Amino acid sequence: MAQSPSGSAVKALQLEYKKIQAEPVEGFRVKLVNDDNLFEWEVAIFGPPGTLYEGGYFKAHMKFPPDYPYSPPSVRFISKMWHPNVYENGEVCISILHPPVDDPQSGELPSERWNPTQTVRTILLSVISLLNEPNTFSPANVDASVMFRKWKESKEKEKEYENIIRKQVQATKEDAAKDQVRVPTTLQEYCVSSIPPHDNQVDADFYDDDYVDDLDDDEQEMYHEEDEEDSGNEES
Repeated sequence: MAQSPSGSAVKALQLEYKKIQAEPVEGFRVKLVNDDNLFEWEVAIFGPPGTLYEGGYFKAHMKFPPDYPYSPPSVRFISKMWHPNVYENGEVCISILHPPVDDPQSGELPSERWNPTQTVRTILLSVISLLNEPNTFSPANVDASVMFRKWKESKEKEKEYENIIRKQVQATKEDAAKDQVRVPTTLQEYCVSSIPPHDNQVDADFYDDDYVDDLDDDEQEMYHEEDEEDSGNEES
């Protein structure tokens, strides 16, 4: 039997989604896969200018667990992505998305893994950074890792890795045209200064009435404390 989402997870995702819509961050846009499901988002990641990924429009799905933010979401590219830290099925392998357990075999410190203070913003900014600076020490795609290292060690004279990425960037432009999205290609365009269209905007009361009444006492207290904190922030 599937675990029901907690009231705190719903509240956390509501706040994050609304904030990203109101205050977008350079490099990505988000929307819900289905308007009635707050736990699965579609993310459009724009390739950073000045990198191999410039002009790219890479789509991915983020799935959130019922106990978010205490457990991390998953991120899976649905656009083709040849990268040392992306599995063949598109799943992103990055420390920030790994549960905070002590696993000496992984080579990761617990502090590098997920913790509840992380947000969708920090995840996606980490993924964008990872595009141009792969971790080749623990690759998800060994062939891509070897190819990337040859490209770097040859001072970009070995073109196999570069050619694959450029072909994938070109292929994503069809999706951008289909979605009627203009992909930023300069730093000025890439840096967001305006509020995007409010398609798939979550209503302020989305899910609230359905869940709050069913929360236990501790969760209701957390829910109302968060509302009070938000109110205080708006006044300051």
